[in-house]
Amino acid sequence: MDSDQLENDDQRIGYHQGALETLSKERQELTRILQIVEQLMQMHIGELQDLGVDITEDDVDEDDEQPPEKDEPIEDLLE
Repeated sequence: MDSDQLENDDQRIGYHQGALETLSKERQELTRILQIVEQLMQMHIGELQDLGVDITEDDVDEDDEQPPEKDEPIEDLLE
C-alpha cells in the first residue's frame, strides 16, 4: 500500500467512526425523549385513574400506528 491509499483509508475510517459517534448520541437523545414521553403518559394515566376512569393497556395503545409496510432498504434511500 502506498501512502495515498493509507491516507484514504484513514479518512474513511475517521468518517465512519464520526458517523457512529453521532448516531450513538442521537440514539441516546431519542431514548431520553421516549423516557420523558412514557413518564408523561404514566402521569396522565394515573390522574385519569384517580378520577375514576378505567384505563387499560389497549386504551393507551389503540392510537399507535401500525408498523409501516416493509420499507425500501436504507441503501436505496441513500443513493
